[in-house]
Amino acid sequence: MKFTKIVGVTIVSVLLLSFWQSWAHSMRGGEALSGQGWWSARRDSAGVAPDPVRWRDTAIVQVYAAPTYGWRGLVAVHPWIILKAKGEARYRRYEVISWGSDNVVRLNYTLPNGFWYGATPKLLVDAAIKSYPWPQTYRAWPGSNSNTFLAHIGREVPALKLDMPANAIGKDYRSIVNPVGLAPSGSGVQISVLGALGVTLALEEGLEVNLLEMNLGIDVNPPALRLPFIGLLGFDDVDQQQER
Repeated sequence: MKFTKIVGVTIVSVLLLSFWQSWAHSMRGGEALSGQGWWSARRDSAGVAPDPVRWRDTAIVQVYAAPTYGWRGLVAVHPWIILKAKGEARYRRYEVISWGSDNVVRLNYTLPNGFWYGATPKLLVDAAIKSYPWPQTYRAWPGSNSNTFLAHIGREVPALKLDMPANAIGKDYRSIVNPVGLAPSGSGVQISVLGALGVTLALEEGLEVNLLEMNLGIDVNPPALRLPFIGLLGFDDVDQQQER
C-alpha cells in the first residue's frame, strides 16, 4: 500500500512539474494564451525550410511540429510533413486537420514552414500517405488525429527515424484489431490499446509508457526524459543538428 502511494505521488508530481515547465516555456515564447485571436495570429513563413529553388536538384523531406493554438498548446503539438522530389522547386505540405473538409488529410493547407497560428514550427526529422487507415476520421483524443497521421508515416518509412515527442497526443493510436506493431519511429515495438493504454520500446523513443495519452518514459538516443505536456526534457538531437 505504501509503495502504491509513493508511485501515485511520484506520477502526480511529474505531471504537475511537466505542466508547469510547459506553461513557463509558453509564457517565455509568447506562443500560448497570448489572447490573440486565431484570425490574426502569425501564419507567414518562419524561414526554417531550405529554399526549394536553391535546392532544386535535391530531394527533401522534413517533418515539423508547433504548439497547437491556445491553451491546447500547453499540452500538445500539431505536426506536418513537407516534401519535394529532385528537380522540383516547390514543396508539398501534408497534414491532418479536423475542420473545413470531409477529407481530413490536407495538401498545401498553408505555407510549408509557416507559423502555426503564432507558434514557431520546430523541425523534428529531416527526412505512406496514401495508405493512411483513417483518411476521413478525426478525433482529438485519443486519435486518429494529426499525430496519428505522422506516426503512420514513421512506421511505413522507418528510414525517417521519426522520434515524435511524448506530448504528440494520438501518435500511439492503433486499431483495436492491431494493438501490436512497430513504434512510430519504426525502430522498435509498440503495444497500444486504442492509444489509451500501452508501452513502447524502441531505439529512437527509448522506453515510454502511455496511460490515457499521458506519456512517461526515458529516451537514450539522445538521453532525455519523455514527459507529458512538454514532450522532451534533456538533450535534443534536432537542436544539436541545427547548431552544427
